[in-house]
Formats: sequence, C-alpha cells, structure tokens
Amino acid sequence: MKKKDIKILLVDDEPDILEIVGYNLSNEGYQVITAENGKEGVKQAKKFQPHLIILDVMMPEMDGIEACEQIRKNPENENTIIAFLTARGEDYSQVAGYDAGADDYITKPIKPKVLVSKVKALLRRLKDESEADTSVKIGNLVINREEYKIIKDKKEIILPRKEFELLSLLASKPGKVFKREDILDKVWGNEVVVGGRTIDVHIRKLREKIGDKRFKTIKGVGYKFVI
Repeated sequence: MKKKDIKILLVDDEPDILEIVGYNLSNEGYQVITAENGKEGVKQAKKFQPHLIILDVMMPEMDGIEACEQIRKNPENENTIIAFLTARGEDYSQVAGYDAGADDYITKPIKPKVLVSKVKALLRRLKDESEADTSVKIGNLVINREEYKIIKDKKEIILPRKEFELLSLLASKPGKVFKREDILDKVWGNEVVVGGRTIDVHIRKLREKIGDKRFKTIKGVGYKFVI
C-alpha cells in the first residue's frame, strides 16, 4: 500500500499537537485527519475508516479510553491500528488502554522523528497482515495467525504473543535465514529496547514447545525454520 493511500486519524485536544504531529505525518505523505476530542474522534473513525488512529487519553467530551472502546465496537474499525499518545505513563493507565483495545502506547514528550519512525513500525503490520495467509500448515504444525493459535499433532499449544509472532515470522519462509536485526525489527519494532539475548530466550522456549529440530541457529547471523 502506498503512503498516499494510508489514512491516519489524530485525536488530541491540544492544537499544538495536532499541528506539529499532523504536519510531520503529512510531510511523510500520509493522509492525516484530525479531531479535537474523543467524541469527534469516534465520528471521524466511522466516517473515514483510517488505517491508524493516534489517540490522546485526557480529552473533553469523551476521553481516549472510552473513545477507543467505542471505535472497537464498530466492526469496520476492528482491524484499525490504535495507539495512545499521552503524557500519562502510569501502569494502570497503560493497562486500561490495552484493555480498551489499543495496540500500542506512546508516551509524551516524543520527538517528531521518533514518532514518525514509530508510526512506520506500526503501519508495517498492515503489510504483514495483508500478505500473510490466515492459516499456514507445515507438516504436523498449523499456525493460525488470525486466532493466534498453534496446533501441533492435533493438540493446541498456547504461546505468548512474542513467541507466536517469532514462530510465525520464521515459519513464513521455511529454510530462509532471518538475520537477528530483521527479527528484532519485525517482531519487536520500536516497542522496547531489547538485545540479541531476547531472541535467544524466545527461541529456546519455542524449541521446548514446538521441537528443537525445527529451529536452526546460523552462528553470527540469525535463525531459520526447518521443515
């Protein structure tokens, strides 16, 4: 999908935020729609069907948490990516945001370039989801990307989200060597600062659950999935 076709809804009651963030995203080539409160944001989401919504939490008329819940109730916005951009960084606030249906949580203040980079990482999910089949069968293993479900030998295996995404990535192209930096980028993106050991730990857990022979280490490079 080309940038000019991607719609981003920015919802914030601070005119400066709307102007600065809106300018930087528009400058990248995205279509940017703005709303000054949660109530208006819900209407804009339904009207324009944006690919990504960036929501403030503390707003008049309707706060971001309630707005997110309302947006998620609309079936047409079910797959819309929603990220909170807020100065509130408390754990309970983040939990409330995720419970409401948000995909990510971005804390203010944030430099425009960093925010644009974060937006690009979030939008990569559009490409990954559109290119990926809902369900992939490899030998005795079935990976259902839509339901985040793994079936091995007709038995369901529950994986934490990052383990699932790592397995899904490697299994998407059996035999291909995925470099460590590519794995970090595609699975973790800009969410948190992680090191190479994070990948090793997740691979070890996958070997225990899926099978040691399924994952091959390419020393100094990365990993590949073996059929």
